[in-house]
Amino acid sequence: MKTTAIGCLAVALILTLTSIAHAAGSISGVVNFDGKPRRAKKLDRSADPKCLQAHAGDLTDEKFVVGTADGTKHPMANIFVYVKSGLPDQKWPVSDKPVVLDQRGCKYVPHVMGIQVGQTLEIRNSDPTTHNVHSLAKKSDVFNYGQPQGAPALKKTFTAAEVMAKVKCDMHPWMYCYVGVLDHPFHAVTGDDGKFMIDGLPAGTYEIGTWQELLKTRTQSVTVKDGEAANVEVVYSKPKKK
Repeated sequence: MKTTAIGCLAVALILTLTSIAHAAGSISGVVNFDGKPRRAKKLDRSADPKCLQAHAGDLTDEKFVVGTADGTKHPMANIFVYVKSGLPDQKWPVSDKPVVLDQRGCKYVPHVMGIQVGQTLEIRNSDPTTHNVHSLAKKSDVFNYGQPQGAPALKKTFTAAEVMAKVKCDMHPWMYCYVGVLDHPFHAVTGDDGKFMIDGLPAGTYEIGTWQELLKTRTQSVTVKDGEAANVEVVYSKPKKK
C-alpha cells in the first residue's frame, strides 16, 4: 500500500511538472523594401593590386543589399534583427562557439553579424595581403591590430551591449562591417531572401528591433506563445522628403 502511494505520488509529480513545462516559441519573418532601391556603388581597390587579385570582377558596397522584387517589394539582406525589450530579467548563457569574421576578397565577411557579450569573435585573414582590424566600439574597449597574410586568427570579446559596433580596416578604407552586441542570444541577420528566424524564446510580448545601415532601426511589437512561431513582416521604404 505504501509503495503504491509513493508510486502514485511520483506519477502525479511527473504529470504536474509536465503540465507546467513550456515549449519555447520563435519569431520568423521577412524584411522587405517597398519602392525603388538604392544602387550598389563600385569600390575602387586599385590602391592595393593584391586586392584586385583577391576578388575577381567588380566589388560593390554592401550598404543596401536587396533581392529580386515581388511586385514593388524587395527582400533585404544584412538586416540585424533582435529582441530589443520584453525578455525576462535574467542572465542568459553565453555560447562557447565563436562567431567568425573573415577578411576575404578584401571585404569583411559577413558585413553584418550578431554576437553576445563575452562570446568570442574570431577574426581571420584569408587574403594574400595585410589588413588591420580596428574596432570602433563605443561601449567596449577598442582594439586595432595588424593581421598579415597567414597570421593566426585574432580572438576578441565585447564587454557591453551595443547596436551596432563598427569594425574597419584602416589600410583599405572601403572595408568595414557592423557587429550587433547583445547580452542575450536572441538575434538574427537576414539573408538574400530577407528572411530571419529567432528561436528559443519564452512566451511573452517583445519589442523587435530591425537595424539597416542606411535606414537605421525600426521597432514593432510581437507576441510569442508557448511552442508556437510568430510570423512578422517588416517593411522599409524610402523616407519622404520634407
